[in-house]
Amino acid sequence: MQSSCSEDFLNQTDPTKVGVGVFYKNEAQVKQALNGVYGQVQSITNTGYLFGEFQTDNTTIDLNPSDRGGAGGWEAFEYGTVNSGNGEIATLWNNYYATLYNLNLTLEKMVDATMEDGPRKEIEGQLKFLRGYLYFNLVQYFGDVVIVTSTLATPDPAFDLIRAPQAEVWAQVEKDLKEAAALLPAKYTNAADKGRVTKSAALGLLGKSYLTLKRYADAVTTLKEVTTLGYSLNANYADNFDPSPAKKNGPESLFEIQYQGDNDLGEWSNFQYVFAPRVSRGAVTGYAAGGNGGRNSPSNDIIMAYEKGDLRKDISLKTSFTLDGKEYPVPYVAKYNYPHTILGRTNTNWPILRYADVLLMLAEAINEQAGPTGEAADYVNQVRKRVGLAALPTLDKAAFRTAVLNERRLELAFENHRWFDLKRTMTPAQWAAFMNAHGARERAKPTIDRGNVPFNSTDYVFTENEYVLPIPAPQILINPKLTQNPGY
Repeated sequence: MQSSCSEDFLNQTDPTKVGVGVFYKNEAQVKQALNGVYGQVQSITNTGYLFGEFQTDNTTIDLNPSDRGGAGGWEAFEYGTVNSGNGEIATLWNNYYATLYNLNLTLEKMVDATMEDGPRKEIEGQLKFLRGYLYFNLVQYFGDVVIVTSTLATPDPAFDLIRAPQAEVWAQVEKDLKEAAALLPAKYTNAADKGRVTKSAALGLLGKSYLTLKRYADAVTTLKEVTTLGYSLNANYADNFDPSPAKKNGPESLFEIQYQGDNDLGEWSNFQYVFAPRVSRGAVTGYAAGGNGGRNSPSNDIIMAYEKGDLRKDISLKTSFTLDGKEYPVPYVAKYNYPHTILGRTNTNWPILRYADVLLMLAEAINEQAGPTGEAADYVNQVRKRVGLAALPTLDKAAFRTAVLNERRLELAFENHRWFDLKRTMTPAQWAAFMNAHGARERAKPTIDRGNVPFNSTDYVFTENEYVLPIPAPQILINPKLTQNPGY
């Protein structure tokens, strides 16, 4: 007896989904795909503090004595106990390469889309910037990484992929960012496109890449081009983080990750809650309901690093909160804290590149190339003057290098730059020694009371191999050709 169910029935396309073969046909669809890539970068940014701040002397943890569930995951980045089985590492790798897949797919498919040449170039430029940005991070996170600039027709070739040497990854970053800069406008004329990647973002990140590679002359030339594109410092430092429509993507913003709260669209940020002290209830967020993360708390080290009168300190952090008439000496990041109308759904963007960053990079690159010239000092002093500080005194090259690194620490505090800055200016041995000294101070006098939870013997013990992260163990199991970083 034959079944009434034919084979064709089993091969029907899900009517609720749009297949790749019938998508990417016009400008509207390609823009949808581009927005999807931006959305994935948004998700990546949500946990960027684990890598950019936790692994440095900037922040620590408001530890929960009754819940040690995060000890093997996110806490490991604070204590220097990350291993290849860490779930956050696996998620990091997966999210980056999932984003790269969709990005590359869009670049491939948009070639045949019906659209005007202008929008086509802008979208291609945005995608190439984002690919350059992803690899800029990946090569510093992991060292050698897999380079993928096209999609695979079948899964089989994926099992033969190997990690490319860092020099090849940096070459890909340079190529993508140069091409992006050539394709992108200095500014968008359409208000709806405000916040998208521009030429200045591509040049800013390219300049930072050159600085990281110690190609100082190239860094100076590239970053100086940014200074001709109409950007300026906000008169008020706090305006860089204010989520009101009039302040977002302001005159200092080269590129920031866009978030939108106060609605049900799923595009909100929640850094205010993640960073709020655990027991602060509504004292910090304004909403007593819901949980607070107690993560990324400013360390004693950074609290003490601010000069007297530095206006950035009170904007960037608070050293305590008051609840029910009692003051609790628990510091927390404050620069992303603004009123919002729905619990857990804030409007605050995350800054990736600011004009102040460009000025400080220029100062660093010029000093490394020619010493602390008047021009180099002027770039730093513009940043200092904005926050009520006097000009730097006359310094030699080494002292000026230290001053610029410290200025970057405070100007860009809690914006996920610190780990890369330390790595750029220190060898693995120097970085390990630096972090071990910080760890010794934190063990001797914890920034935040630990509720009688003792430190483990491995906490705050840093070794040179931790200058890069481990390749996730699941990836090695899937493809042993990837190989593991030494020491993991």
